[in-house]
Amino acid sequence: MIVCLAANPSVDRLFEVERLVKGDIHRPSGFVQVAGGKGLNVARAARSLGADVCAVALLRGHTGRWLQESLAAEGVDGEFVWTHGESRSSLSVADRETAGLTEFYEHGAVAPDSAWVELTHAAATRWQRDGWLTISGSLPRGAPDEGYRDLIEEARRGGVRVALDSEGERLRLALTAEPDIVKVNVAEAGELLGVPTARRDDSLAAASKIRDMAGGEGHAGIVTRGAEGVMLAAPDGTLYEGVLYVRGRYPVGSGDAFLAGLITALERGSDWEDALRVALGAGAANAELAGAARIDPSDAAALARQADVHLL
Repeated sequence: MIVCLAANPSVDRLFEVERLVKGDIHRPSGFVQVAGGKGLNVARAARSLGADVCAVALLRGHTGRWLQESLAAEGVDGEFVWTHGESRSSLSVADRETAGLTEFYEHGAVAPDSAWVELTHAAATRWQRDGWLTISGSLPRGAPDEGYRDLIEEARRGGVRVALDSEGERLRLALTAEPDIVKVNVAEAGELLGVPTARRDDSLAAASKIRDMAGGEGHAGIVTRGAEGVMLAAPDGTLYEGVLYVRGRYPVGSGDAFLAGLITALERGSDWEDALRVALGAGAANAELAGAARIDPSDAAALARQADVHLL
């Protein structure tokens, strides 16, 4: 079982326009709407790949009910905590002419202290010893900065393996609880470490440093580099580079699909090299379809076979 925490979910909308012009009225040529936010993206992508998944999410109002119904329609089991207000929305606008993407992310309403307590309890009722908990994205306003740290500590006491994808101070605090896997992108790694991370060797050094910060031996640090691939410092200290030279038009959610593929493969007993291939295939497949975490599993498998993963 993979439990996917979505503390700050969102209705994610994608508009496609021929050309984005500031100040103009646009008539979208395409529109997709999905149950999103990073945590729900991971849950939906993992479910598409055949994993046994439970999404644990904080929902609000009419928008939250749409999220719940959309997850059910995709076969994603859920454990939901309800609070006041409306769940937030996010908007991406894809410009066909330039292949650019303009994104707008709503913060969402403040969550009461009780909602975070209920959410952590809901996660604990669904995770299983030797199973996985993924923690992805932002915390809602009002949740404690140390919320992810405390949740990881509780999960690890229960024998649950934890994969973390966060940023900023909440990431820094969460690392002290020693999550099993930490996945960040180059920008998040640079913010965490305070050093340049964009170049290949810098990304590799960052993955090793993040592994150390998460507890060293037995923990993994991963730095994703978009279309340039990924650097992994594995639990035994082995270093890997993975690249898949396929670039889709819709990259939103590819990092979440990558994490979903990685954890799905690891849960099935794959080694790290094969798990990286599955993860890269899932991330690339995500970018082939409009709308985050909409994955064709056969496409993901074919792309995984094209991935170049090697020991450094």
